[in-house]
Amino acid sequence: MPHAPRIAVVIPALDEAESLPGVLADLPPVDRVLVVDNGSTDGTSEVARVGGAEVLHEPRRGYGSAVQCGIRALVGDEPDVLVILDADHADRPDLLHRLVDPILADEADLVLSERTATAEPGAMTPAQRYGNRLATRLMSLASGYAFRDLGPFRAIRWSSLVALGMVDATWGWNVEMGLKAVRHDLRILEVPMPYRRRHAGRSKISGTVRGTVRAGARILWAVARYR
Repeated sequence: MPHAPRIAVVIPALDEAESLPGVLADLPPVDRVLVVDNGSTDGTSEVARVGGAEVLHEPRRGYGSAVQCGIRALVGDEPDVLVILDADHADRPDLLHRLVDPILADEADLVLSERTATAEPGAMTPAQRYGNRLATRLMSLASGYAFRDLGPFRAIRWSSLVALGMVDATWGWNVEMGLKAVRHDLRILEVPMPYRRRHAGRSKISGTVRGTVRAGARILWAVARYR
């Protein structure tokens, strides 16, 4: 008999002790939840354990580094679908099925959350919106696929993820995944999803001008590198 599909969730986290409990509480039942602490000093790891997650530590800073750490921990116990979710509770973990179901129905290999028309007021700063439009426009020109968003909440078939050979250690991770997905002829689907203003902590990207500029530069660099 075919086995029930296995779902794993990787949550990169840096100083998200305030918001992480809500994320873990809202997650539907899945096979594994891995929180990757990327050097927190606020008790993020302890909060994750109390919330029932497996905790990993990745001392090398960088969004891609943290996600890769979670992926490595799954080797040998591979899920059918990997979900990547931020720890800031801006996305809706309870709606995870909207991203996973098209893969389980064999209608897509990579499903991306699309926030541009559904984000609540103030959830995305003007700088975020501008940077998102620029990056997706450049990605579309480079790949021929009309990307609409770089939403971090996403699901991918495990075998497809392995085929991509992801390497980026920075905020360019999502760009690399999108461009390589086109190159590998993956079936990509962007699904409109709610996106909320964060109510605890401060964004590592949009929370400061420096963070916004640095992330934007890395994303643009990734478009040039992975096109």
